[in-house]
Amino acid sequence: MRFDVLALILGWTLVALTIPLVVCGILTGFLDDWDLAILAFSAPAASSLLIGYLMLRFGTRRNTHTRLRDREAFAAVALVWPLAVLVGALPYWLGGVFHGPFTDGSDLADILRGAVNSWFESMSGFTTTGATVISTSMSPGCNPGMDCINSQPRGLLLWRSLTQWFGGMGIIMLGMMILSRVIGGGMALARAELTGPSLSRLKPKLQETALALWTLYLVLTILEFGLLITIGDLNWFDSLNHALTTMPTGGFSTYDGSVGHFDSYTVELIIILFMFIGGINFTLLWFIREGQFKKASQDEEFKNYLVYIFTTFLFITIALLLTRDYTTTDSFVDSLFQVVSIGTSTGYTSTDYMQWPVFTHLLLFVLMIVGACAGSTSGGLKLMRINLAFKVAMRELIRIAQPRKVQTVRLNNQVVGDQQLGLIVGMLFVWIGLFAISSIILSLMIPGGDFESILALVASSLGNTGPTLGNYGPTETWAGLNSGALIWTSILMWFGRLELLTAVILLHPHTWRSESKDQTNRGALSRLKRMISRDPIEESK
Repeated sequence: MRFDVLALILGWTLVALTIPLVVCGILTGFLDDWDLAILAFSAPAASSLLIGYLMLRFGTRRNTHTRLRDREAFAAVALVWPLAVLVGALPYWLGGVFHGPFTDGSDLADILRGAVNSWFESMSGFTTTGATVISTSMSPGCNPGMDCINSQPRGLLLWRSLTQWFGGMGIIMLGMMILSRVIGGGMALARAELTGPSLSRLKPKLQETALALWTLYLVLTILEFGLLITIGDLNWFDSLNHALTTMPTGGFSTYDGSVGHFDSYTVELIIILFMFIGGINFTLLWFIREGQFKKASQDEEFKNYLVYIFTTFLFITIALLLTRDYTTTDSFVDSLFQVVSIGTSTGYTSTDYMQWPVFTHLLLFVLMIVGACAGSTSGGLKLMRINLAFKVAMRELIRIAQPRKVQTVRLNNQVVGDQQLGLIVGMLFVWIGLFAISSIILSLMIPGGDFESILALVASSLGNTGPTLGNYGPTETWAGLNSGALIWTSILMWFGRLELLTAVILLHPHTWRSESKDQTNRGALSRLKRMISRDPIEESK
C-alpha cells in the first residue's frame, strides 16, 4: 500500500470539504444566529482544513500524483466516505441537533449517544439513505407535539440536505472534476467510485466527463427548485432543500411528515418526476440532452426500468382500489409516489403505507433490494446486475440441456465478458451473505424486534433507502434503535453506497501489504523466473 497516495486523496478531500462547511456556516449566521454558526461550523471547518493540509504537507512525496494504482484508488474511495461522515457529523453534535458538549443539562451518557446520533445522521446523509434519528427523544430542542425536524436551525437543515447532494453524485466524482490534475489516476478512481459492468466516457477526458455529469446534475437540481417554488407554491427554503435531496435520491425532508406534509398533488408529481429521473443512468440522461433519443430509448436496462416501475405501480394501485378505503386519485398518486420513491431508494413518504395490504409490503420490500439503474444516484443491487445475473443463470441451464451449444451473455447486443460477470456474481454473493449475517446481528442487538422490522432495516440500510417496514416505517424515525444497532446499520449504509466490493477490499490483508514487501516479493519472483528459464548447459559452464 502506498500510503502517500492515500494521504494525497484524503487530504484534498478534507480541504475541499472545508468550502461547503464555511458556506453553510455563513448561511447559518444569516438564517439563524452567528453564535450558533461559529459553534457548529468553525471547529469542523478548521479541523478539516488543518488535517487536510498536514496530510498533504507531510504525508505525500513529490511524485505521489504519479503513483496511484487500483489498490490505492479503491482503498481511498472506501476511506473517503467515513472521513467525510466524521467531519460532517460535527455540526449536528456541536450545533445542538443532538446532545453535545455545549448542550445545557446533558450528562455524559447523553453526549455519547448524541455523538452516535450525529454520526448516523451524517452517514445517512452522505450515503443518501435518508433515515433519520431527529426526534423528540433524541433532539434537545424538540418538545412533544411539535414538528421536530422543522424546528431545527435552518442552517443545519441546509447542511443536512447538502450532505445528500454531494453524496449523490459522489465525492470522488467531484474531486475528479476539480482536482484531477493534482491527484491524477482519474480512471482508477472512477472505477472504484462507479462499481459496475462498465464506465462510459461522455467526453474525451475523464475530467470533462465528470464536469458534464455534475453540470447536468446541477441543472436538474435548479430546474426542480424552480418548479417547486413556482408551480408547487413552496417557499424558497423548502424548495431548495427538497431539490437538493431529490436528485441524489436521498429523501431528507424539512418536516417530520416528509412530502406528505404539503398535502399537494402538484408537489408530489413534481418530485415523482425528478425521483424517476434520478433513477436513470446519467449516461442516458446525457444522450437525451444531446438529442440522441434513439440511443437512450433502446437501452435494455432503461426498458427494464420502465416495466419494473410501471408493473409494481399497477399491482399496488389495484391492491389499494380493492380495499375500497382509497379514492381512485389517492390510490393512483400515493401508489406512484411510493413505488418511485422506494424503487429509486429516495425514501420520501407521502402517506403511511404500513396501513396498506401486506401484499404491497412485499412489493415495496423487493423495491428496497433491487433499486433502479446502474450509473444513477439510486442505491440497491441495480437492475443491470439483476438482469445479467438472470442471463447467467439461463445460460447455465441451457448448457445442461445442450452442452455443446456456445451461449454468450449480451447486454444491449454487446457480449459481456466473464470477468465482468464474475464481478456481478461475486457482488450478489457478498450481498446475500452480508444480508444474512446482518439480520442475525441486528436480531441480537434488538431483542424485542420482530422479523419484518429486522429484515426491512437490513434491506433499507444496504439499499440506501431510508424508510422501512414494521416498527420503523414511514411514520417513525430510527431513534428507537440502540447505539450498537445505529452503528451497525450505518456501516451497512457505507457498504451499500460503495456497492459492497469497494468496501470489502479494505478487509483483505493484501490491500495493506507494505510497498517494500510487494517489491521484495516481485524481486524474488523475477529471480525465480530467471533461474527457471536459464539454459541448463549454460548453467553448467
